Amino acid sequence: MEKPLDGEQRREKIIHMLADSNVPISGTELAKRLRVSRQVIVQDVALLRAVNKNILSTNKGYLLFEPEREAEESKKTICVRHTTEQVLDEFYTIVDMGGKVLDVVVEHELYGQIAVDLIIASRQDADEFYRKMQSNGAKPLKELTEDIHYHTIVAKDEGSLEKIECELNRKGYLMG
Repeated sequence: MEKPLDGEQRREKIIHMLADSNVPISGTELAKRLRVSRQVIVQDVALLRAVNKNILSTNKGYLLFEPEREAEESKKTICVRHTTEQVLDEFYTIVDMGGKVLDVVVEHELYGQIAVDLIIASRQDADEFYRKMQSNGAKPLKELTEDIHYHTIVAKDEGSLEKIECELNRKGYLMG
């Protein structure tokens, strides 16, 4: 039987596993692969973040953010407002035009800025997010701020970002 990894070795393995993956890996999956509990993985990720490892927590799992990959793309934060029923259309609009939704941010009057990583890069990602939201009866963050929220979006170039913004504006979602 293989000897279990110590904490440092396990955290190094987590970084390698995330670096080798193009999709998020759930805490449960990491725990299974490393033969530890999910809580150990949560603690390991917290320790890795404390030493500036760029690990994002998404609704699909953990993802290693590599700034050099993002540097090749153009990025912009947009302010939008729409109904909960229009969430899926908003995501489709962005991904169908070659964009990615990295996060959602709201400015709450009591708590200040609340940000959550999303990483919506395809219709499949959008469908999965929307399905989870509906099946859990969860309310999106935008409902805390009268539907006003921000997204950081990325696309291959500035022209693509402008086209995405124009389409969101045409649909009445873009603010400002």
